[in-house]
Order: sequence, then C-alpha cells, then structure tokens
Amino acid sequence: MRLPPEISRAEQLEFARRIALRLLDARSRSEAELRSRLASRGVPEDVSEELMERFREVGLLDDAAFADALTQTRVQVDRHGVTRIRAELRRRGVDEDVAAEALSRVGQEEQLEAARAFAQRRARTLAGLDSRVARRRLAGALGRRGFGGAVVSSVVDEVLGEMDPDTDDMPL
Repeated sequence: MRLPPEISRAEQLEFARRIALRLLDARSRSEAELRSRLASRGVPEDVSEELMERFREVGLLDDAAFADALTQTRVQVDRHGVTRIRAELRRRGVDEDVAAEALSRVGQEEQLEAARAFAQRRARTLAGLDSRVARRRLAGALGRRGFGGAVVSSVVDEVLGEMDPDTDDMPL
C-alpha cells in the first residue's frame, strides 16, 4: 500500500503512523530502517521526520535501546562476536557512536563464553577430521561469526585441546 496522491497532511501522518506501528509491532527497528520503509511507501520526508520525532518522544523509537537489545541477543542467543554485530548495526543504520556504546557493554568474558558455546557445538562435527584441519575450520567459523583473533586462538586451543591433547602446540 502506497501513500495515495493528494491527501491532507493529517491523512499522510495517519497513513505513515499505521505503517510504522505495523512494522514496529513485527519487530523492533532502527530509525534508519523505519525511515527507509516509509520512503519506499511514498511517505514524504517531512512527514516521516515528524512521525520519527513523535515516536522518539513517546519511546517507540530509540536507537540506543535497539542497539543494546540487538547486541545482547546476538551475543547470548546467536553467539556472534562484536565485529559481526557492529557490521549488522551499521547495516541497519545505527549511528557509529550508539553502536560503539552498545558494544562496549559486551565484556571479554562474555565474548569468550559465546565463542566457547559455539565452538563446543561445532567441534562435534569436526571430530573425525585431522586435528590441523579441525583447528583451521573451527578458527574460520569463529572468525566468520565476528570473534577477534585472541578469542579465536584461546577458544580453539581450549575446545580442541579437550578433544585431542596432543594438539596444544600445533599452530593454526
């Protein structure tokens, strides 16, 4: 449904409000995501801006809260590292400073725990492989999930060291 031509400003606002509420009811969104969706429906920029301002005032739109919630979900549930989460926040149009603030709340131990949980699950599928291949594949999988080099090294050593104690001194 696109914005009908030649309707009053009040009708434009109501049209945009209904769309925005339906989108926010489905899942939380960043301001940039909501703006983009409204623009794709033909909502004028000034109407969109007025609606965004109203939604911010009543607490329906808050990029900081959105970034915090997404970050916690990605770390605790999806087991992603901060690099991947930062990229997702950027893709969703969250301001770099807001994203950095949300990501700063993820501690090193929390990252290690997330990486460890993912690695333990993935290690079961690597059990029959040569230890070097298993280490390389696990390190690659952790890297793609957004974990940094120190976390990857530590977790690979810990998880695959449990499976094969002879691999402690083997390079990745």
